Amino acid sequence: MKKNLISVIILALLVVNIVLTGIMMASVLSTNKKTASLVTDVASAINLELEGGWGNPAEQAALIPLEDTATYTVADMTIPMRRGEEDDKDRFGVLTVVLSMNTKHEDYKTYGEGDLSGRADLIKGKINDAVGQYTADEAKTNPQAVKEAILTSVQQLYGSDFIFDVTLSSAIYQ
Repeated sequence: MKKNLISVIILALLVVNIVLTGIMMASVLSTNKKTASLVTDVASAINLELEGGWGNPAEQAALIPLEDTATYTVADMTIPMRRGEEDDKDRFGVLTVVLSMNTKHEDYKTYGEGDLSGRADLIKGKINDAVGQYTADEAKTNPQAVKEAILTSVQQLYGSDFIFDVTLSSAIYQ
């Protein structure tokens, strides 16, 4: 009789435990949804700040008239590409990169008004690092990602967004 009574008590405690666990999960789940929503909103706000309120580079380039645009060309760079899974040999990209600069930007007078060739090696190093993180196949299929990586790294080099667009006037991946 005592074994049967202990079994009933254990069963009752088990049912109470399951009910309380269900109540706790329901309350935590609703709080978790609210927290996830808050994190999403904060991440969106931070993303807007990182882009400087301009939006994506294509929108920024459309806002700057051609007469306020100066260019700097980095010609014929040979860049070693990251090896892909199927690659059995080293692959290279031969690129000519054109940087577009906003002449009305306050940092243009500091960095870009003179010739950028004094900082050409720094710029080439940033382009080399940005492009070298892609495989040749990735760069062929998604040139926009390569251009955005170059733009981001050059903007970080200068700590400014007076360089607002990158054009790959020629890109050959071997």
